[in-house]
Amino acid sequence: MSFWQGFWDIIWWFFWAFVFISYLFALFAIIGDLFRDRKLSGWWKAVWVIFLIFVPFLTSLVYLIARGQGMAERSAAQVQATADATDHYIRTVAGSSPSDEIAKAKSLLDDGTITPDEYERIKARALSHV
Repeated sequence: MSFWQGFWDIIWWFFWAFVFISYLFALFAIIGDLFRDRKLSGWWKAVWVIFLIFVPFLTSLVYLIARGQGMAERSAAQVQATADATDHYIRTVAGSSPSDEIAKAKSLLDDGTITPDEYERIKARALSHV
């Protein structure tokens, strides 16, 4: 008797593989959310993890029903914090526009920090990057 006897056996096998992989994604999302939650004490986190190990399907279902709203809020906050950090990094790393560089050089020239020759070099360099 072969494992791949017919078309429907293959479909049934793929269905259960899909269910198992979906369950693993949900399980890891729940565990990640447990450790992301700062309001939940360590003991409650341990209780949730123990129940996830011994009664996984029921615990996952209860967790998603009872704490699903907070899970979504924590996930959205994490995405927003990551986006803000990325935007901040891009703003700090990105170069300023040529007009900004020339304006800064002009203020340095007016303050007497740089010479007119240095100002002209900065201006030429800024304009060459356009």
